[in-house]
Amino acid sequence: MCLIVFAWRPGHELPLVVAANRDEFYARPSLPLGEWEDAHGLYAGRDLEAVGTWMGVTADGRFAALTNIRDPGQPQGARSRGELVARYLRGHLSPAAYLEQVAAEAHAYTGFNLLVGTREQLFYLNAREAEPRRLDAGIYGLSNAALDTPWPKLERSKAALAGCLVDPKPEALLALLADPEPASDASLPDTGVGLATERLLSSPFIASPNYGTRASTALLRRADGSQLLVERSFGPSGAHLGEVRLEIGAEP
Repeated sequence: MCLIVFAWRPGHELPLVVAANRDEFYARPSLPLGEWEDAHGLYAGRDLEAVGTWMGVTADGRFAALTNIRDPGQPQGARSRGELVARYLRGHLSPAAYLEQVAAEAHAYTGFNLLVGTREQLFYLNAREAEPRRLDAGIYGLSNAALDTPWPKLERSKAALAGCLVDPKPEALLALLADPEPASDASLPDTGVGLATERLLSSPFIASPNYGTRASTALLRRADGSQLLVERSFGPSGAHLGEVRLEIGAEP
């Protein structure tokens, strides 16, 4: 994932609302959102190169999502970051215990941000800080820096999410993710990738011949634990490839 905006509202009729874009090279093979054949009750897209994922849920209420830290000068880890999401979703550790484990081995991965949660808790870990943090109720955003770093596309997307929360619908969440407007040059961050690339990456929805938004996902979790997931898939230059809609019933 390269953009995640979410509302965490324990006790609300919709305690978790998420809108997220996965940006990746189009040539990297992946499967769209669905239940994994080798993990009953786990729902996510799947990276076929490293066999991990970028965001997913389980029927019993586990949630995880990941973004990369953008820094071309950082050390490259030997292990795939997508396994961090998959391993949590497959496992049974509490969010806090899992992130303590991940923090101890963060050096094995290129820089990342990781969200993990249950129906009752939501935690965040930045690989560079290596300190798990339990999140209070609120509206948050992640791109390719730390939580709530005020990059233009993140600020715009968080504001759009806030405007949807009176009666959030998947279509409204997907619409905010489809925003193609780049930031002004004056407001761009300098992450070391050059001005042309900073411009390309500055819009919530990215489209180019080789790299861009591959999947836009909306998640609504209800107070009873049931969940609605809607994912739209895209190809080169933003071509729409299809849509998956899943209603996931709550498990005890």
